[in-house]
Amino acid sequence: MRAALPDLTRAERQLAAHMLNAFPVAVLGSLTALARAAGVSGPTVVRLIQKLGFSGYPEFQALVREEVGEKLASPLAKRDKWAASAPDEHILNRFAATVVDNLEATLGQLDHAGFDAVADLLADPNRRIYMMGGRITHAMADYFCSVLTVMREGVSLLSDMSNAWPPALLNMGRGDVVVIFDIRRYETSVLTVAELARERGAEVVLITDRWISPAAAHANHLVPCHIEVPSAWDSNVSLLFVVEALLAAVQSRNWEETRTRLTRMEELYERTEFFRRGR
Repeated sequence: MRAALPDLTRAERQLAAHMLNAFPVAVLGSLTALARAAGVSGPTVVRLIQKLGFSGYPEFQALVREEVGEKLASPLAKRDKWAASAPDEHILNRFAATVVDNLEATLGQLDHAGFDAVADLLADPNRRIYMMGGRITHAMADYFCSVLTVMREGVSLLSDMSNAWPPALLNMGRGDVVVIFDIRRYETSVLTVAELARERGAEVVLITDRWISPAAAHANHLVPCHIEVPSAWDSNVSLLFVVEALLAAVQSRNWEETRTRLTRMEELYERTEFFRRGR
C-alpha cells in the first residue's frame, strides 16, 4: 500500500492514509464502515483494494486477519506452524535458508531515501540519540548504543526499568532522536515511550517487523524487517543487519570524528591495560 501511494488518486490516498494510520483496526470492520471512517465512497474502497491486486474487499480482509493472527502468535503457536511441515534436512540448513530469505526480503523493501534520512539523523552532532528495546530487543539497542557511542557524543541507552523513563523523557528536546526496537508480541512500554517521546518533539525511528508495531503511529521513520524462522522465537538477524548497516552509514558521514574518537579510545585502552597483552 505504501509503495502504491504515488499512483493513487486523491481520494484513494486519503483512504490509504486512514488505513495505514489505524491499521489493522480500520480494516477489520465492514467496507461501509471503512469508507465512512475515511470520508470516502464505497467504490473508492473497492478500487483501491483492486489496485493492490485483490479481487475484492473480503479477500483483502481475510489476509489482514491472517496477519493479525501472526502478530499475536505465542512462541508455542509459532513452532506448531512450521513443525508439522518441516523438511527432513538438517536444522542448520533450514534455519540458514530462512534467515537468508529474511535478509533478502528486508533489503528488498528498505527505502533507500528513508534509510539515508535515518543515517543523517544519527550522524548529526547537534542531536542527542536515545535507544530503547523490548524484553528481547533491548540487547539490540544496547549493542547499537555501544558502537555508536564510539563514533559520536550524546548517545544514551534507555533503561528497561519504567522508573527511569520520566527523567530521560524530561531531558529530551525537539530534534533529539529516539531509536526504538519493537517486534511481535508488541510491548505496551515501548508504545508508551514512543508516544511520550513524540510529544516531546523527538524524532522517533522505529525498527520493527513486517507486521508493524503499534508504535508506528508515533514514528517519524519506519524500518520494517522480516523475522520469521523455523523456531519458537523470531530471529533478530535482519534487525542486526539494519543496525550494522546504519553504523557503517554513520561512520562514512562523520569519519573524521570517528577516527579521532577511536584513536583516543585506543590510548585509553592502552593506559588502562584493558586488553590482555600477547606473550
